[in-house]
Formats: sequence, structure tokens, C-alpha cells
Amino acid sequence: MRFLRRSLMGVFLLAVTIAIVAIAANTVRTAVVARMNEEPRSFPQRERVLAVNVVTLTPQSLTPELTVFGELRSRRSLDLRSATGGTVLEASADLIEGGSVNEGQLLLRIDPAEAQAALDRVRADLQDAEAELRDAQRSLGLEADELTAAQAQADLRDQALTRARDLADRGVGTAAAVETAELAASSAQAAVLTRRQALASAEARIDQANTRLARARINVSEAERNVADTEVFAAFDGTIADVTVSPGGRVTSNERFAQLVDPTQLEVAFRVSTSQYARLLDGSGSLINAPIRVALDVSGVNLSAKGQITREGATVGDGQTGRLLFASLDAAPGFRPGDFVTVSIDEPMLDGVALVPATAVAADETVLVVGAEDRLEAAQVTLQRRQGDDVIIGIDGLAGATIVAERSPLLGAGIKVRPIVPGEAAEPDVPEMVTLDPDRRAKLVSFVTESRMPDEVKARIIGQLEQDEVPSETIARLESRMGS
Repeated sequence: MRFLRRSLMGVFLLAVTIAIVAIAANTVRTAVVARMNEEPRSFPQRERVLAVNVVTLTPQSLTPELTVFGELRSRRSLDLRSATGGTVLEASADLIEGGSVNEGQLLLRIDPAEAQAALDRVRADLQDAEAELRDAQRSLGLEADELTAAQAQADLRDQALTRARDLADRGVGTAAAVETAELAASSAQAAVLTRRQALASAEARIDQANTRLARARINVSEAERNVADTEVFAAFDGTIADVTVSPGGRVTSNERFAQLVDPTQLEVAFRVSTSQYARLLDGSGSLINAPIRVALDVSGVNLSAKGQITREGATVGDGQTGRLLFASLDAAPGFRPGDFVTVSIDEPMLDGVALVPATAVAADETVLVVGAEDRLEAAQVTLQRRQGDDVIIGIDGLAGATIVAERSPLLGAGIKVRPIVPGEAAEPDVPEMVTLDPDRRAKLVSFVTESRMPDEVKARIIGQLEQDEVPSETIARLESRMGS
């Protein structure tokens, strides 16, 4: 009996266990079927809208500004050199680095002893030449007198020959007397010829004396100039630089001992590319006198001056490119030759263009235009100039259009945006509101109440849920945590 009772109890427990398992399996199956038969929840999909800064393309006339770097030079500078060599006896107190001198001021005096001795020698030679000329002139006078006397003697001999021939014709004279008279006349003519040759020699001596005198005067002039060159004077008002001499030192002939620079006659030399140079030409191909501005930032103090382009370099130069241009400056206080400055050049004016940020134009020269329904469209533009962080573009057909000022990889054609005009306050995003049915509202309130949120957060969220319309973002966030 005991065995039977225990067997029946085991069978009963097994039947109860199988029944409980069957009920549990049926419950799970029913739940799965109900879940699968439910309609899936769908949340309203919201298109992503990006906020972008925009600018409006307004046609206008702009003057492009070309910025390059250049070096200041003085249009009037002079190397101070000693024309003669010698010991420096005296130097001006202003003959120092940076010294200011006036036109005609004595800068340097060299010992004139050697030059003065040379001058005295050539002056003595000049006196000899003058004495030689006077002696030649006296000799010329004597030779002329002797020629006159010889001519008179020849005339007398001719007269004697005539008388001898008359006597011979009348039979009074003899043939021997006639021959003697003829020989005497011939000798007198020979004497006249000799005196003429002597007179010509005297005249040639005078010419030689005059030439010698001219040479002597030239030598005296050169010697006087050498004496004068022992003193060096300032050719114009300016500033002294690169001084290499002092009193007591010795200089050689043609040695450069300093440089005189006029700091008021400044110009700037700068190099531009060939394309930039082409933009500075007029219709005839000549360089225009474009206005420029020169700036130099010295310890936070910005020095500036104005001027205009005057000329261009004749050659490009070995190993160089582009063109070397020169521009004269107006009043330029504070600038000095050798300063490295920034040069801004005003190019010819461009019409029908717009100035936009460089970030608005892509590498392929396209912009994103805000079209209908605030959707982006790609449009082609012409890049004219780059101006620092901005660019000048041609806007043919895009006048009045609104474009994106700052492009990013997230932006492209067809994307909807929310334009933000610079200077205007951005409108806050308006959240999408949803009206809840009572059951859904009760489930959400129950979830919030039973959650582990802080009390102040619970109060705030429940306050939102009790409103007629609730932000969709709040609903989606809570239901994602509920898991159903």
C-alpha cells in the first residue's frame, strides 16, 4: 500500500508539473502571437535642416588691391670718394654714420702737400713756356727784318745788273762786268730765300711755343683741380652712411670712404608676377601710373605713405621671374632706404562683381545658391581676384541671389538649409509638437513616476506631458527608454 500511495503521489506531481509547463508555454505563445500581430509603432520622420550663414550677391564696382612686398631705395645717393690720395687732416663732425649734412658743407680735407708741390712744378713749366713764346716772337721779328734787308740787297743787285747790261749794249761795258753783276744778283736772291726759310722756322717756333704754353696751362689746371680735390664737399642735403675714414687715416685715390643718401627722395622697388603685371597695363600695353600705399609695422606703430608707379625694370634678371616695378613716394616720414615694406597697389576697377568670403567658393569655382524651399543649388561663377580672406567673383546671372558663405562637407545640392544672415539674430528652432491620446499619456506619466530620475526632473517632464501638445523629441526619448 505504501508503494502504491507513493507511486500515485509521484504521478500526481508529474501531472501537475506538466500542466504548469503547458500553461506557461501557452502563455509565452499567446504573448508572442499578440506581439507579432501588433502594428509596428512609427514615429514621424523629420528632415534634417542645417543652419548656414548666407550672403546676397549684389553687383557693384570694386577696385582690387594687389599686395606685394618691396624694398625702399633713395632716388638720389652718391658714393663719396677721394679724387687724390693722402693723409686725412680734417673730417667734419657730421661725417659719421647717420650724420646730416647740407649742400656745400666741407666733409673731408686731405693733406695737400703733394698736390701743391705738383702745382708749383707745372706753374714753373708754364713760366718757361711763356718765356719761350716771348723769345720766339722776338726771333720772328728779327727774321722779318733780316728778310727785308736781304730783299733790299737783292733789289740793288738787280739794278746793278741792269746798268751793266745797258753799258754792254752801248759798247762801254765788258762782258766780264755783266757776268759779275749776274753772279752778285744770284747770290742776293739766294740770301733772300735763306731768310725766308729762317722766317718760316721762326713762325713754326712760335706755333710750338703756343702748343707748349697750352699744355702747360692744362697741366696747371689739372694741378689746381687736384689741389681743390683734397677737399670734399657735400653735393646735396642728405645723410651720411657707411663711413670708413677718420682724421689721421690715409686714403688712396678713388677710395670710397662714405655714402651720401637723400632720405627725402624715396622710392620703392617691388616684384610682381607676370599675370599681375599684365593687369597693370593699359589698352596700348603701357604701364599705368597706379596709386600705391606703403606700410611698415614697427613695434606696433604702423608707418604708411602714398605714391604711384613710375617705371619698370628693363630686364627680368638672372634667376628671377615676373617684373620689377618702381614707385615714387610722396611725403614718407619715418621711412629709411633699405626698409622692407608691404606695398598695396590699386588695380583698375572691375564692374558687375561681388566681394564674398573665400570659403563660399569651391575649388571648381562653384557656389551653393539657396533656391526654392531653402534648398541648395550649385552654380558656376568666375573667380576674378583674391583679396586676403575674401574673393571677387563675377556674378553674371546671379545678381540678387543668396549663397552659402561658409561651405562644409555636409552641404551639397538638394539639402535643405536654414539661412542665417550675418548681423541678424538667429531664430530659435521650434520643436515639433504632438497631441497624445489618454492611454499613451498615462503610460508615459507612469514610466516617469516609477523611474529613478531626480524629483525636479520628474516634475518638469510630467508638467510637459500634462500639456495638450508635447514635444516629439521628449516623447521619442521616453519611449526609447521604455522599450515598448
